[in-house]
This record gives sequence, structure tokens and C-alpha cells, in this order.
Amino acid sequence: MKVSLRVLAALLAYPDAELRGHLPEMMVLLAKDEALSGSRRGELEALARWLADTEPLEAETEYVETFDRGRSTSLHLFEHVHGDSRERGPAMIDLARTYAAAGLMLKEGELPDYLPVVLEFASTQPPREARAFLGEIAHLVNAIFSALLARRSRYATVLGALLDMAGEQARAVEIPAEPALDESWAEPPAFDGCSVAGQGPQPVRIVRKMSPKESAR
Repeated sequence: MKVSLRVLAALLAYPDAELRGHLPEMMVLLAKDEALSGSRRGELEALARWLADTEPLEAETEYVETFDRGRSTSLHLFEHVHGDSRERGPAMIDLARTYAAAGLMLKEGELPDYLPVVLEFASTQPPREARAFLGEIAHLVNAIFSALLARRSRYATVLGALLDMAGEQARAVEIPAEPALDESWAEPPAFDGCSVAGQGPQPVRIVRKMSPKESAR
């Protein structure tokens, strides 16, 4: 599971020359790890082939257009939780401290809520705790999966693979209009419960804000 998480993290990173050069090795590692079904690995191998065979500029442009042009497909998880609110800064600091306690140091300019970084952290945890951690962020992963699916993006399968590993079903859900996204998510201290003090991550408690109708049930 650890290896598969790191491969999926890499597949979600910017497809520069260094990443593309490691694609064959990554697919071998994914097969050996056996954390994903054969059909899912086949989809990921198709993505890897596309990245390897496509002109670098085209692959890089598609990546930017997919993940950096709109909130619904953003790989920065706090974007889906806090939006641009003042709560985002303290949450970033807390998460960075969690990583530091686990011995994970961020690259210059890298934000702690970036999904590939989150997956790198999860890969440092024992399998049971890593799976529970993925389960805690599964609703965010599924929202991004749905947005990618709506765009018919080849990257949707990577998010689907993460849901598979969390024991969740990848299913399309309705994506709200982006201007309303900030209002559709609550602002708890996301990732506040993560701990590496001998017991792995605690519940992340990233929850969607209930509507008045739902809360009255």
C-alpha cells in the first residue's frame, strides 16, 4: 500500500521530464504492490502511456488546465474546505507541523494541503492507519473525482484508485457551481486530529456543512 500511495502521488504531480522518465518503473512498482485491482492498474498504465507518448508541452498544458483552472478540480484540499477564509492559514500551519513530526519536509513553495503531499504523508503510516486516513478525506477525493469525470479527464482514474484503497466506491456526485463552493463546506479544524505520536493519524473530521433540511432530520 505504501508504494502504491507514492506512485499515485507522483501521477498527480506536474508531469515534468523527471516524472515522465520514471513512469515505467512506477508501473512495475504498482503491479508488485498489488494494492489495486488489475482493471484499475490497467487504467493507470493507460494514463502513464499517454504521459510518456504525448508531447511534453501538451501533457504539461493539460495538467495545468485540469488542476489549476478552477476550484472544483483543485488538488489543494483546504480549497474545498476553507476556500479563501482566514481559517486556511492556521490549518496549513498545523498540517505542516504534523508532517514535520513524521519526518516529512516540504519542498520550497509546496503547500501541505496539496494532495500528492498528503499522500506522501499517508504512505509513512501503517496500512491500517493509512486506509483510515484515506477514508477521512474520501468525500473530498470523491468530489474531485466527480469533477474530473465531468471533464472526461484521464486523471479521474487516479482519484478513483485512491477511493479504492480507502475501501470506498468511486461514484459521481453533483458538483456545485464554483462561486458557491465556499458556502457548501464547513470550516472545522481540518486535519487537526492527525497525530504521529505512536498511533498514526486520528480522524481528520473534514465534514460537509449540512443544509437546514438535513440538520432537522
